[in-house]
Amino acid sequence: MDLEDARSKAKFLIRDRDGKFPELFDAVLRDAGIESVLNGVRIPRMNSVMERWVQTCRRELLDHTLIWNQRHLLHALREFEQFYNSDRPHQGLANARPLRPLPVTVADPEELNRLDIRRRDRLGGILHAYHHAA
Repeated sequence: MDLEDARSKAKFLIRDRDGKFPELFDAVLRDAGIESVLNGVRIPRMNSVMERWVQTCRRELLDHTLIWNQRHLLHALREFEQFYNSDRPHQGLANARPLRPLPVTVADPEELNRLDIRRRDRLGGILHAYHHAA
């Protein structure tokens, strides 16, 4: 399926400065009306952040989902994006979520026995979000 078949048009292509992309590559893109944007010089991690997100999305969502059409794909990706930024724990900073503050540390062992955790399923049970019951 081409972008034109989906009635969509790409405006930009972000790429690195690898030698496997000759000037002819950019010329073909220009003829198609697509601007080739180069990533920064000496920024090796620029692509790795997006590649990590794509791999996570594929491993945690798309490998477990049968996508029916473009509308279903966009809905699933939007839902995963919200889950990724608000509910999914990240291992970088004490399991903090990007759009939420760090959780309060529970030091009292008696409080641990009284925690009431509820699970909320998202996307038909593929993704799970855990919350304290009010």
